[in-house]
Amino acid sequence: MGKPNTIFGYVRVSSIDQNEDRQMLALQSIPVPMGNIYRDKLSGKNFERPQYRKMVRKMKAGDLLYILSIDRLGRNYEEIQNQWRILTKEKGIDICVLDMPLLDTRQGKDLMGTFIADLVLQILSFVAQNERDNIRKRQAQGIAAAKARGVLFGRPKKRKPENFEELIRKRKAGVLTIMDIQKECDVSSATIYRWMKKTK
Repeated sequence: MGKPNTIFGYVRVSSIDQNEDRQMLALQSIPVPMGNIYRDKLSGKNFERPQYRKMVRKMKAGDLLYILSIDRLGRNYEEIQNQWRILTKEKGIDICVLDMPLLDTRQGKDLMGTFIADLVLQILSFVAQNERDNIRKRQAQGIAAAKARGVLFGRPKKRKPENFEELIRKRKAGVLTIMDIQKECDVSSATIYRWMKKTK
């Protein structure tokens, strides 16, 4: 194996898996220079990955990227495959997946080596996506089961106070305003108007 131009490392954590420490320790043991480790923290809805994009812009042919596992490259099978192609074919960099030694593009540069790496990549990409799908299903099942047991999610609904009709009478008499009733009940004006409709 020739010496790479520059060594990079990439860490991504999401709401599903918060294992940044494990990824960082693995990269530091290589060691990857701290200044070349790029980290993204993402929510389920946001997959912009600004640090990943910044890292890719800096990479040049002959550089080497370390990641702990293949699913750091994308959130689904298609995206992982696409990023692998961009990095290895278009950018001309090498990738080493630490928890899967077969996925090290520095080895097996011949046709058979490339074929084996591509085959392993396809299998692992599918497995990674399948596992994420299973996690989401288990989460959804857990929430459904909790709701069936009567567990409430989100902010509890405010109950209409027993003296609400009295407050409305005072408003009609000009003693109180909607804002006064809001403060008294600790709810929004929309809630006050909704309660008023139901009171009629």
